[in-house]
Amino acid sequence: MKALALLSGGLDSILATKLILDQGIEVVALNFILPFAVEKEDYAGDTADRFEIPLVRVEAGEEYLEIIKNPEHGYGSGMNPCIDCRIYMLREAKRIAKEVGADFIVTGDVLGERPMSQHRKALELEEKEAGVEKMVLRPLSAKLLAETIPEREGWVDRSKLLDIKGKSRKPQIALAKKFGLQDNYPSPSGGCLLTYREFASKLRDLFEHKYKEKVTMRDVKLLKIGRHFRFDASKIIVGRNEEENKLLLDLKSPADYVFEVPGCGSPITILEGSKSKEAIEVAAKLTARYSDAGADAGLVLVRYRAEKREKSIVVSPLDEAEIARLRV
Repeated sequence: MKALALLSGGLDSILATKLILDQGIEVVALNFILPFAVEKEDYAGDTADRFEIPLVRVEAGEEYLEIIKNPEHGYGSGMNPCIDCRIYMLREAKRIAKEVGADFIVTGDVLGERPMSQHRKALELEEKEAGVEKMVLRPLSAKLLAETIPEREGWVDRSKLLDIKGKSRKPQIALAKKFGLQDNYPSPSGGCLLTYREFASKLRDLFEHKYKEKVTMRDVKLLKIGRHFRFDASKIIVGRNEEENKLLLDLKSPADYVFEVPGCGSPITILEGSKSKEAIEVAAKLTARYSDAGADAGLVLVRYRAEKREKSIVVSPLDEAEIARLRV
């Protein structure tokens, strides 16, 4: 028998994979590269190496962004459509399982751990819509859930599976120590940017102003950079440091205007959308405010360019009240 294990690199998925390996079952790991993941370390890759199992990576693209933009089952506390996201991953897992010859799918789901996507009805719904009913084994909570085909057919010994439930991670931490894995997983403070209030606000603003357009991976990358402001139909992004300035220049489109204050430390600012006289002035004032000239400067010269054209404008830095009103 062969299992395809969804391996995010989080503690639950690591333990679920280990429990199946300990039953002598061949495992192929599947890791999703999602645009809204917080963790930067490759815990999934490290775990696959440690367990000596093959790892398949699937990078979610613009099709996934459309699911986030228009989720059939709604959002959680932020802009997190957890059920739709899980359905997407299980559908992809079904496809990959067929490619690698896996007989069933393993996940690190814990019953009741996440209020939106890990209660009993949600788990059943996710399986049904992904077309993998009774083929998804959840080793950490299996004894609390209905018997799956891998258990019923004897591919897996149900008596060796667990009955963990709820939000406490104490059982998982104890199990990690038992397996000698206590130093090989991320802290629970990581997770998904879609649950973060500030990021969710930026994404909501993007969807509201691109409701008729396709959202791109470039759009998402820009959401992770700089200070964001909205002025009518214009979006203004101001870099916070040298690294972000470089990223903004790399990601700007040919239609964007680029602003900076010459002769002193300055952010790079890009202006997307409408390039009205008022929008240009606001972008320049924001650039002046966050430059080394600072909030108390008088008049500041700001240069801006688009394609091969370059112009200058003299402005006073924007005040804090106006900044707060425009901030996304």
